[in-house]
Amino acid sequence: MQFIKNLFFTSSRNEVLGLCLSGGAALGFAHIGVLQALEDHGIFPEHVTGSSMGAIIGTLYCAGYSPAEMMLMIKNDKLYKITKLMHFHPGFLKSGLIDHEILRSLIKELIPHNSFGQLKKRMHICVSNLSKGEWEIIHEGENLDMWVAASASIPGIFEAIKLDDNFYVDGGLLNNVPAQGLEEYCQTIIGVNVIPLKTPETLHKPMDTLAHSVRAMQHQNSKEGREMCRFLIEPNAIEKHNEFSFDAYQEIYQYGYSTATKYIVENPEMMRLKK
Repeated sequence: MQFIKNLFFTSSRNEVLGLCLSGGAALGFAHIGVLQALEDHGIFPEHVTGSSMGAIIGTLYCAGYSPAEMMLMIKNDKLYKITKLMHFHPGFLKSGLIDHEILRSLIKELIPHNSFGQLKKRMHICVSNLSKGEWEIIHEGENLDMWVAASASIPGIFEAIKLDDNFYVDGGLLNNVPAQGLEEYCQTIIGVNVIPLKTPETLHKPMDTLAHSVRAMQHQNSKEGREMCRFLIEPNAIEKHNEFSFDAYQEIYQYGYSTATKYIVENPEMMRLKK
């Protein structure tokens, strides 16, 4: 399917380019590496959609922060303090669910206008509506911080966000590669999936079974979105790291950068996307 898409690919400089960033918690640091590789090759998407960590990285990118600036935020403990909250440990079982104040406060600090409409690029955030049992794409209005937080609300760790009569949680729960959010606006979509399906070697521990079960669910719920991407980049940091390997952000970034660079070389038609 991917070969057929690329075989008949033609591009115009007026063509609108979209980028879809999957969820994946710590593995999502690979998105920053992919963004850097795209920019190094003169490829600049105009619309971005994302779930969970993809929504966080995508929103910062659409606000005008470069990949290098995002890595500096992590190094300086500004962005990294968000990821520390995502680090699951038994203490959460004692203290209960945690809220989103650190994430929401940081988004408002980094993006003071807190509005979709004032972003430099168009951002489309995927959330899961538990009240309706379906995913939704949010791309306009105010309260940008709320929607980013909702998309990154890992069930069982973060509180659900309530708006009107609906409860919202992690977009990756129901759609981990939400390319559908770009179909109306973009002729070409580049997808980045940081949780490619990996066959488990052993499942001796209950947590291993849970982790692989969640990944299988995300693989299934992202099938449609992956197929909508003309180009699909899948960094394989998952071979060495997992969704909670936040301390390995530099190495995970490098997986994203090297995988995207190799993919562009192997798919030279991508260079037609240069602006």
